[in-house]
Amino acid sequence: MTYLHNIGAYFFMIVEMFRKPTKWTVMKKLILKDIDDLVIGSLGIVAFISFFVGGVITIQTALNITNPLIPKYLVGFATRQSVILEFAPTFTSIIMAGKVGSFITSSIGTMRVTEQIDALEVMGINSLNYLVLPKTIALSLYPFAIAVGMFLGIFGGMAACVFGGYTTLEDYISGIQMDFQMFHVFYAFIKTFLFAFVLATIPSFYGYYMKGGALEVGKASTTSFVWTSVVIILLNYILTDMMLG
Repeated sequence: MTYLHNIGAYFFMIVEMFRKPTKWTVMKKLILKDIDDLVIGSLGIVAFISFFVGGVITIQTALNITNPLIPKYLVGFATRQSVILEFAPTFTSIIMAGKVGSFITSSIGTMRVTEQIDALEVMGINSLNYLVLPKTIALSLYPFAIAVGMFLGIFGGMAACVFGGYTTLEDYISGIQMDFQMFHVFYAFIKTFLFAFVLATIPSFYGYYMKGGALEVGKASTTSFVWTSVVIILLNYILTDMMLG
């Protein structure tokens, strides 16, 4: 029953955050601040991880191609497919569930503990609209970070080829270009938009409805990370089956 109650409260929160909107002049400032904190502030870790994981994918693929009859351009092909289809949209989002999700839960949870949310309600402000909607709108730009991750993942694989000598640059580029389907990029960004919504709302839910003191803020952050990751993985399975199955 607890899970059903939480699901009901979650959907109630989503509906409620669109009611009684905050003034646009105030909302605009909140959105810009959240874009800086949640999206721009995440570009560094996304770029770092994407570059080196792209290199690792390339190295592992090249080392597993031991048959001389298998063309070396498959290294670039495998790297492109792995980065675009799974690593950039899905595994980066799971990492962001730890970074962005914990930040959202702890910031809103701290406001709950210090009774700032109660103060907003007393002033007649819809606290859900004030706190959750700007984060949801800000994370609609999250696909930009994933696009950067896709580029740097493939570029990292290229760097591994050039400096590691696992295949020639010409073969790697041929593999990247081989049998390219734009639908795969479309599929990746559809997933990313849905993951961005999950990254904004589930951590906000656990921060907004938490009870207790400072210790419970840490517990809520951990719980939000777990459930955000679970929902992302389940959504990934469902969307992959629907769009590629």
